Amino acid sequence: MMLSRRNLLAGLAALPLAPGAGWGQGPDRRPPARPALSAGRIVASAGLPGTVAFALLDDPTRPLADAAQAAAPMMPASTLKAVTALYALSRLGPAHRFTTRIIRAGDMLVLAGGGDPVLSTDDLATLAGELVATGQPAPARFAVWGGALPQLEEIAPGQADHLAYNPALSGIILNFNRVHLGWRQGGAQMSIEARGSAHSPRAYTITAAPGDQSDLFTYREGEDRETWTVSRSAMSRPGSRWLPVRKPELYAGDVFQTLCRAKGLVLPAPKVIGTLPQGQIVASHSSPPLDRILRDMLYFSTNLTAEVVGLHASGARDPAASAQGMRAWLVAQGQGLDFTLADHSGLSPASRVTAQGMARLLAGPGLAAGLPALLKADPLDDDLGQGATAAGSVRAKTGTLNFVSNLAGYVMGPGGQPRAFAILCAEPARQAATSGQELPSGVLSWTRDAKRLQRDILNGWG
Repeated sequence: MMLSRRNLLAGLAALPLAPGAGWGQGPDRRPPARPALSAGRIVASAGLPGTVAFALLDDPTRPLADAAQAAAPMMPASTLKAVTALYALSRLGPAHRFTTRIIRAGDMLVLAGGGDPVLSTDDLATLAGELVATGQPAPARFAVWGGALPQLEEIAPGQADHLAYNPALSGIILNFNRVHLGWRQGGAQMSIEARGSAHSPRAYTITAAPGDQSDLFTYREGEDRETWTVSRSAMSRPGSRWLPVRKPELYAGDVFQTLCRAKGLVLPAPKVIGTLPQGQIVASHSSPPLDRILRDMLYFSTNLTAEVVGLHASGARDPAASAQGMRAWLVAQGQGLDFTLADHSGLSPASRVTAQGMARLLAGPGLAAGLPALLKADPLDDDLGQGATAAGSVRAKTGTLNFVSNLAGYVMGPGGQPRAFAILCAEPARQAATSGQELPSGVLSWTRDAKRLQRDILNGWG
């Protein structure tokens, strides 16, 4: 049976990758071929404004196969999540799970978060059902504890208040600490829901109302409530969007109270506690294993998940110290010596990596840990259309901020071996001028041009 090269590559990409294994790795691997066309010529002809740094590496024991500005410090954006995934796997193990518990302590029932980054409304509904099935009497007090992780109002200060990818962080996390806002034309019948697949109860501790204002959103925080005001002019048509949650303990407690009431157990209004009391665990919920959580984090580029698993791995009490712990782990392996790390998600404008450092990390520890199996296949297809690169020939992580567009991962070489690469594009002046803004002028066209350049470089290497 004749196999085309495209079908062969697609079949190889579908094979599971064990730790230490890669595409085509083995004793009979052919020597790597030099790129037929240096990426530098492709970059020059593209004329993308700003800096383009890239590195291609066939083997961590050899020099770079192709590179330009490979030592330039660049903002990693979400490509940093690939580093965080390796760190979490090393420190916690792929089978690690996070547990949310219901504890009975005298006359008080406690919803105790375990820092599960993917806890959903549907999970809380299952937990409520398990609690009711135990026959527990209604408590005099109901509390929520989120002290398993540091408690921060937002992941990255300086971002606009309404951006759902920058919510609060706590040891209790529900729906990625987001709430769903929906409205009819003109802002009529606005709804705030803790939306899940099977359950979407109203979130009573968060309210929204239309207003005659120039800002798209304004936010006000009270002791036990979050209030959003939305510009009426922005709601001329029916619509919806996710909003970040800033009081995650009250949000989760409110939703759990509603779910329990629907099953016949009436809980008092939730109170946030700072110290977890001793008591009996009467119900619990465990997350999926860490490797599955990381695969979804890399696929959907979830900032909160990256910060949460990084903090779990380091045990540090704030993101900056946790990032330093991750860098120390890298340095201990002879990696990341030219990195400056300020977080785990890449949202911070203070983090810096180099193309050569990323490529060497991916070619060494990345392949050894089976990272290609966790990365998205052919990620440029999402923006440039199916077939942007040869099917199954690329597994990589994207990274996007305003006027920053990166791609780092693995491209299948002509000899069938995975080649580690990093392509980091940025226009620093425009990035600094628009940091934290939502879709500033010119960013969409610049980002699309950057992704086309990445496509052309990958096709030249592949």
